[in-house]
Amino acid sequence: MTTRAAVCREPGRPWEITELELDDPRANEVRIKFMAAGLCHSDDHIQKGDAQMRFPVVGGHEGAGIVDAVGEGVTRVKVGDHVVCSFIPACGKCRYCSTARQNLCDEGKNASTGEFPDGTFRFHQNGEDFGGLCVLGTFAEHAVVSEYSVIPIPDDIPFEVASLVGCGVPTGWGSAVHAAGVRAGETVVVFGAGGVGSNAVQGARLAGAQRVVVVDPVAFKREKAVEFGATDTFATAAEAAAFVDAVTWGELADHAIITVGVLHDEVIADALKIVGKTGQVTVTAVGNGWINEHPGMLIGYQRRIQGAIFGACNPLFDVPRLLSLYRTGDLKLDELITRTYKLDEVNQGYQDMLDGKNIRGVIIHEH
Repeated sequence: MTTRAAVCREPGRPWEITELELDDPRANEVRIKFMAAGLCHSDDHIQKGDAQMRFPVVGGHEGAGIVDAVGEGVTRVKVGDHVVCSFIPACGKCRYCSTARQNLCDEGKNASTGEFPDGTFRFHQNGEDFGGLCVLGTFAEHAVVSEYSVIPIPDDIPFEVASLVGCGVPTGWGSAVHAAGVRAGETVVVFGAGGVGSNAVQGARLAGAQRVVVVDPVAFKREKAVEFGATDTFATAAEAAAFVDAVTWGELADHAIITVGVLHDEVIADALKIVGKTGQVTVTAVGNGWINEHPGMLIGYQRRIQGAIFGACNPLFDVPRLLSLYRTGDLKLDELITRTYKLDEVNQGYQDMLDGKNIRGVIIHEH
């Protein structure tokens, strides 16, 4: 079959809407009719050339839709199931999956090439192979993916909401709950209150943090952060540091979680300074920042710096759990979606994100 998709042919070129040929699913693969796709900052990093990726690429790694074909041997889902895609697959068999670290599944090794394990591709155009970002490509109306990358969801969950729990929501929420391990009564500082940071705020509050302090230069995002559970918000790290120093009587924060759009040296240094003894800095943002600090800053106060991917979540368990929290009203997901777009408006959606207008934009596929 053929499918419309937003593709990037080389770094720096805008997303282009085009028709691609799509192969049928092979063994242990499924074809999904995507209904919604989240506009995550990671796709913009790829398009801008900030992150390595094989080109040409079909964008999108947050997506939800309906299974409309399955290959031989598929057992996780069936035709007609509503599903969300996990941007890191979970095979359930490798060392990391079998030790409750599905976010590190070995099957995620081709995220930056879009290749299937046998080195082949499912998207093509005029004899040229197109990879799907994270071997997904949710900016396509249809895509073939591994069954390891899909998680069945209840039929009553809106697709635009479901698309977000494939990356941004668990990445932020898990950065607080799993990677940082926030506990009741603690003080948490979140740097960056976009699509990931807003969920770090929600995770910290659900974990019982007494204070959730947000640092973001965009007034709109600071206002939304309060809706998601922030107790205090500041435009600059200096203002936040002075506040945290005062309210903790100089003990400083227990956690700093970095979820800014583009990681840089300054935010890492600010995060290290705002945590006290045994404090942890959890780095979730990506970019070009470097850690440039004397080891004594870590040793003397027993501080820790922890990297986190996918919020250290186990998608097969955490995605249904997050949707359950949404259904009971304990997790705000509808409120994350600032605006929806047609596929043809993908470049405008990313411009709105860069302009600070959106917490999360979502593409609604028109079939």
